Amino acid sequence: MALIEASHLYRTFGTNVAVNDVNLSVQAGEIYGLVGSDGAGKTTTLRLLVGALRPDQGEICICGFDIQKHTEQARGKIGYLSQRFSLYEDLTVLENIRFFAEVRGIQTNEWKPRCLELLRFVGLEEFSARKAGQLSGGMKQKLGLASALVTQPQILLLDEPTTGVDPVTRQDFWQLIIRIVAKEGMAVILTTPYMDEAARCNRLGFMRSGRIIAEGAPSQLRAKLEGRIIEVQSSAPLKMLEEVSQIPGVEDARAFGDKLHLRSTSGKTEDIIDSLMKHTPGDSGNIHSARVIPPTLEDVFISLSNHPTENGEHYA
Repeated sequence: MALIEASHLYRTFGTNVAVNDVNLSVQAGEIYGLVGSDGAGKTTTLRLLVGALRPDQGEICICGFDIQKHTEQARGKIGYLSQRFSLYEDLTVLENIRFFAEVRGIQTNEWKPRCLELLRFVGLEEFSARKAGQLSGGMKQKLGLASALVTQPQILLLDEPTTGVDPVTRQDFWQLIIRIVAKEGMAVILTTPYMDEAARCNRLGFMRSGRIIAEGAPSQLRAKLEGRIIEVQSSAPLKMLEEVSQIPGVEDARAFGDKLHLRSTSGKTEDIIDSLMKHTPGDSGNIHSARVIPPTLEDVFISLSNHPTENGEHYA
């Protein structure tokens, strides 16, 4: 069942088109990732879905409620975690969750056990009396998540929930999200700049200039570049970058750590490898090896950023 349905969403700010004909359908139990560069329209899309902004055009249906006609009923189904910490730093952890519960009309006999359960769930039980302003960045995000869950929503919208936290906390946060989906059967939409996180989503939508230009499961998106990514090991990869970019058939060349990734045009991969292996050592260094590797989501992201489809291409 689709808990989120959005069709032909548009939103402008002056002459800037922030969201341009976006369509979304997210099922119960599904994690959908919105990925794109800064300014692509990801956060504006979430704000439209939660009802914080009104679309210039388009329709949004949340659990069967039109968010423009039945705003409060629709919002009651949504838990939202914004990019910036937006809770009350002078209140304790427990007081923050209690505040959001009571604002939503939850009675004391209901909110108290729910709050304590959520604190145990996110690992903040022993910090319930600590003021929110004294929490670490990762703990603040966990408190934000607990506050978003206190009303038992069916939909969770997360705007770059792990940006700025350490790798261990990122891992913990993702385990919480996965457990939430498994336990509650929620529909989750999140934005993320991290491709390792994007790989955990059931489906991804790549945004550019307000449009979703590609959509599909991570494996389906990677498959579009299968056989076209060449990994080059060189004694001086950065010096060699410009030179290998000029080889016929190379669409793009990027440094990936101490290696290079070349993206070939279709049917040119073997020709490129032959050219690389015939390379004459010079000031740009030696080539040690060149081989075709499975594409990563980083490769997909770079490809879509450089060559977006004109009308949006969707992969079912």
